[in-house]
Amino acid sequence: MIGILKLNIRFPGCKSLKEKRSLLKPLMTRIHREFNVSVAEMGFQDMRSETMIACGMVGNDGSHLQRSLEVILKWIENRYPAGQVYDNKIEIIF
Repeated sequence: MIGILKLNIRFPGCKSLKEKRSLLKPLMTRIHREFNVSVAEMGFQDMRSETMIACGMVGNDGSHLQRSLEVILKWIENRYPAGQVYDNKIEIIF
């Protein structure tokens, strides 16, 4: 099974793509290091104040994948004040 967490994040006040990347790259690195998941920017690469990232996990228990991805979402919302998560979706593919 594959679990995917998709997040749309706003960066209020970002004035350039360079500034957005300086906020996004450390977040993605920290998520990867903290939770051992794959993380990639999946959309809105050319927008300076918005992005879509995806986190992916592989496992044999769908409920475990669901819970783990929910933990990542809560971690981002609680510990990352620079970005505002305005949409999220968790998918489990069998």
